[in-house]
Amino acid sequence: MSPRPRTVDNEQIFEAATRVIGRVGPVRLTLALVGQEIGLAPSTLVQRFGSKRGLLLAIAGRSADDRDAWVERLRARHRSPLAALRAFLLGFSRMASSPDEMANHLAFFQMDLTDPDLRKLTLAVLEANQRAVTALLQDALDADELHGLEPGQLAPVLLTVAQGAPLSWAVYRKGSARTWARRHIDTALRPYRRGPLRPDAGGKR
Repeated sequence: MSPRPRTVDNEQIFEAATRVIGRVGPVRLTLALVGQEIGLAPSTLVQRFGSKRGLLLAIAGRSADDRDAWVERLRARHRSPLAALRAFLLGFSRMASSPDEMANHLAFFQMDLTDPDLRKLTLAVLEANQRAVTALLQDALDADELHGLEPGQLAPVLLTVAQGAPLSWAVYRKGSARTWARRHIDTALRPYRRGPLRPDAGGKR
């Protein structure tokens, strides 16, 4: 007898759990809350992930695996390689729809720093991010949208700006996190641009 098909895939569960973390933080996160968010019984989540810790590890682990697919989706969506690069970098601002949400995601990151298993997975994510941005920078160089840079050297600088911008926005609280991040990302890219940004260069999505 074949097993029953899953009506909710793991990616949907990860997205639901991330939303719950944004609202309540990782400490108050429970499988019951995630189940309510996605419409599954907590026992189903236990069967898939074993525990709350198992779910958190799965969320952290899936992020690195998803980077290549994310980059390909951005390349397909944007005619301009520079636009794809900016869209990738602006994606980090999604964790900060409010200062409270930013604080809750930051609490999850604190767990990443202190839990050896989570730290290992987080390191893999950061390394995957750097490879992705390096490749996107090379695309923009090849398209003659950027010049005078070494992709492997600039990539970690841009990631530091893009990942740090939501945190500084949560303190200053001027405009939206996305607008705040865009301004800082564009400032970091400005010395290397050939000309003004194209209309589809990562602005409105």
